[in-house]
Amino acid sequence: MNDEIRLATPDDVPRVREVTDAAYRPYIERIGVVPVPMEADHAANVAAGRVFVAGDPVVGVLVPEPDHLFLDSICVHPDARGTGVGRVLLHFVDAHARALGLPEVRLYTNAMMWENQKIYPRYGYELVERRAEGAYDRFHYRKVLAPESGSGAARG
Repeated sequence: MNDEIRLATPDDVPRVREVTDAAYRPYIERIGVVPVPMEADHAANVAAGRVFVAGDPVVGVLVPEPDHLFLDSICVHPDARGTGVGRVLLHFVDAHARALGLPEVRLYTNAMMWENQKIYPRYGYELVERRAEGAYDRFHYRKVLAPESGSGAARG
């Protein structure tokens, strides 16, 4: 797997949509609603510079928000699961947040996506709360980022 993560371009939009739909489609029946990332305006998000992709062809998609770094969506195409794409994307999120001078990353996952509830704690995320928002029952997580050691730079 190519470890390069880059900003998505307009040419990537169809594949961003395909990867997102493939990654989240299995959850529709389980949670009883279409997961929010499947309904996103991928073209607008790409045009706004909000979408990062991994792989050639694209097999991983990452859509962070800019404040404390809210990770809006992270998904890996089912055919690429177990290849390290998710790990690479999560490490990129940490580095990206640090580069922006942000102290933490936040994300949520649907309560019925129990696979994710096993993954995020392994990468340093702590469960903050469970909150129902309309049809969505979500577990909210956060990861406090320690400054990188040996960087010699202090954050103010």
